[in-house]
Amino acid sequence: MYHDRALAEQAVLADPRPASAVSGGVGIAGLAGLLAWTGLCTWQGMDGPYAALCNLVACALPMVLWSLLVDKVHRRPSTGIDWTAPRPFRETIHVSLTKLAGLWLTWGALALTYALGRFWWEGNYLFSMWCLQHAAPIVVALSIPWVLWSDRYLQEPRDGAWALGAWVLHLDEAIDAEVIFAHLRAWAVKGFFLAFMLAIVPAGFGEFVRADRSQLLVDPVALAGWLINLMFLVDVAFATVGYMLTMRVLDSHIRSANPFAAAWMAALICYPPFILMGEGGPLDYHPGTGDWTSWFAGHPLLLAVTGAALVMLTAVYAWATVAFGLRFSNLTHRGVLTHGPYAWSRHPAYLSKNLFWWLSTLPFLATTGSWADAARNTALMGLVSGVYYWRARTEERHLLLDPTYAEYHAWMGRNAPVPRLFARLRG
Repeated sequence: MYHDRALAEQAVLADPRPASAVSGGVGIAGLAGLLAWTGLCTWQGMDGPYAALCNLVACALPMVLWSLLVDKVHRRPSTGIDWTAPRPFRETIHVSLTKLAGLWLTWGALALTYALGRFWWEGNYLFSMWCLQHAAPIVVALSIPWVLWSDRYLQEPRDGAWALGAWVLHLDEAIDAEVIFAHLRAWAVKGFFLAFMLAIVPAGFGEFVRADRSQLLVDPVALAGWLINLMFLVDVAFATVGYMLTMRVLDSHIRSANPFAAAWMAALICYPPFILMGEGGPLDYHPGTGDWTSWFAGHPLLLAVTGAALVMLTAVYAWATVAFGLRFSNLTHRGVLTHGPYAWSRHPAYLSKNLFWWLSTLPFLATTGSWADAARNTALMGLVSGVYYWRARTEERHLLLDPTYAEYHAWMGRNAPVPRLFARLRG
């Protein structure tokens, strides 16, 4: 046994895991802040939307401080910032004003899109629109000093916002259309998903804080449900913070948004208003199904074991988001993660999420007693899993354009347990 362990250690030293763009400490710091605030709110019964927003701050602030003071991410070459040689203000003012024009035009287009989309003014999205309406004047005002100051330190201040502004203002300069498209794709991702994440923040937070905890120590179903809600609260908070803090100074900026239409289609059909898996949708696998609590009712051991497995799968799902730190985002490349669950699987969130759905729903068991319903729901669940496989493949098509991710991809194929298991299953 000692000999085998020594060989394994030698193999790791001979083929080390590529460095991660995010340290493990960032996520731990954010998680500590989140749990502290959530615990305080649970103790005091603060379950409102303002408490939910403060939870985002409690999650984000420790991560920002850790990133700047411990990891010193603002000094990384990947930020594109040179702190040692600021340009004179007179040399960058014209670039900054052009960039502000492009930036404000982009935000105006997002505001118009929100105004035209009726579903953004219904249900939980009303909270998102309230947040964005109140934040907009502050963000616009702060963008002026921020852009004027930061452009002095950027190695290349003529980015996508500048290119859009230069095109609109008809400046006599060669404008690369792809730079503008890349800029618009990045803001489309942020605008679409930030509104969605903000919409679900208060409900999940309030549900957890208000939960009845009197039965947690005697009822495995109640305990599992409470812990699962906590994991989803963590996931939503970290994801929302990730969409909010896309900044070069934190090295959490968007390197590129996915340029492939198939990737956008695969992602958008998993979210409203385009979602196919929702109630009544073509991939809705719920009609005629129960869940694990109904099928295993009266069997305490099965309930406890299944509940523990579901909690574990949700924990992996939340861990995969926490590992991003400040960088979570769909359809973008914001640095390659190689630590935490990403040392085991390239897509731990998709894998754990789908296993959770299969185990919690048990679609092959129909409450109607109909084999046709059971077969239909099983097939639909299989299609849902297929959608997430499609998402993984289209995301990797984008990420593999970066040699750093290609190196990580190859290392995972040689060393990581999950890719090696699937390779063996494929023969």
